[in-house]
Amino acid sequence: MIDTPASKPLYPRTTISTKRKVKSTAPAEVKFTDADVKALSKIRKDPIWLAKRRFAAWKLYKGTPMPTLSDEAWRRTDIRPFKWHEIELAALNGKVKARAVPAVFLKPLVGKEQGGQLVINAGKVATRKLSAALKRKGVIFTDFQTAVVKHAALVKKFIGQAVKTTEGKFAALGEALMDGGVFLYIPKNVEVTLPLHSVVWTPGSSHFTRVLLVLEEGASATYVHELASPDAQGESLHAGIVELILGKNSNLKFVELQSLGSNVWNFTHERANVGAGAKIDWVFNAIGSRLTKNFSEIDLNGEGGWARMSGFYFGEGNQHLDHDTQQNHNAPHTTSDLLFKGALRDSSRSVWQGMIYVAPGAQKTDGYQANRNLVLSKSARADSIPGLEIMADDVRCTHGSTVGQLEEEHIFYLMSRGVPRAEAEKVVVDGFFDPIMQRIPFEGVIARLKKDIEKKMGRSGRGG
Repeated sequence: MIDTPASKPLYPRTTISTKRKVKSTAPAEVKFTDADVKALSKIRKDPIWLAKRRFAAWKLYKGTPMPTLSDEAWRRTDIRPFKWHEIELAALNGKVKARAVPAVFLKPLVGKEQGGQLVINAGKVATRKLSAALKRKGVIFTDFQTAVVKHAALVKKFIGQAVKTTEGKFAALGEALMDGGVFLYIPKNVEVTLPLHSVVWTPGSSHFTRVLLVLEEGASATYVHELASPDAQGESLHAGIVELILGKNSNLKFVELQSLGSNVWNFTHERANVGAGAKIDWVFNAIGSRLTKNFSEIDLNGEGGWARMSGFYFGEGNQHLDHDTQQNHNAPHTTSDLLFKGALRDSSRSVWQGMIYVAPGAQKTDGYQANRNLVLSKSARADSIPGLEIMADDVRCTHGSTVGQLEEEHIFYLMSRGVPRAEAEKVVVDGFFDPIMQRIPFEGVIARLKKDIEKKMGRSGRGG
């Protein structure tokens, strides 16, 4: 069933007729050539096996049509305005220089100590730290370029297990033009007690990143990954891939923070493969970019697998944030719990499309998904589309979707007690996001998100 808000009439309605006529004109393509891909492969010193993957992905990209408004997953996200022909590869143009990574991205967010930190600035490693104890246990935490050379057997074994290049135009593009990223490997039964932290800072031109995380059977870790860039002139493109592979009875707490500049058009494919008895607690924060189209999926592939995803977003100006989530219950006795909450101000727009899929034979499934939106201006808009596809009969699956506005009664109550309106609105917004905050087990992450709320509430009209 779908929940409805018990509030005043909403700002723009969220329903869109499936019968509406849309223009199907395809966006332009990037101007890169086969020679560019070969040059990138040479610069990155690809081993032969990786070069072959890169070229195969490029061929697939060229043979796959650009998504249009006629495609169901893209009906609410128009990418035609993007200046595709102006995009340059940072690794090839030689124009991108490293800029100092803001201190806010370097501070520990989980506890006061870290087991390791990796900072990549403009495609080059600026910091690479891993405790000696973890090294002795066989933990690998390094940049992707180093990993494909020094740990080729492991990377070859796991790359592409979660995200296939056939999944979409931008999955293929992300692999074909991959120019940096992170590789994390935790051996069987190794417990990483101190958190690991990576920062990918991408000033300037377009970038294409990959994160590959592998937890073998019985392993556990807490991992914080940040993708960020400064605001800049001109449009920039990011296409990324995130693969999370959890072996039997492993346990991962994964915090993913996206703070890309307001000039970035961001396209990502992300998936967690969760084995039998494994657990993932995935915190997803997306406040940056001009436009984001994100596919996030959890595949519960083994009996007893458990997954929780908590998503936070806040749009302002003319931001467009589109999140497509999928909870796939492929085995019996699996549990998933998804809550995405977002606020929209100015002329921003959010799209959330969610699906819980229960495979035949996946009995005793327990699946839940909910999307809650707070619309703060008359020109903002939130589209929320939950869905269920259930092929088993002994399951418990529910979903909910609400879109509402600030309650004037609450604002008036606070103002009547001397609270200025701006502060009153912030208090109400904080209360709206509180259920998400309660799901996050890290005080540092909560503090970061609250600062993001404060910044967003303090600005208006950003980006048009």
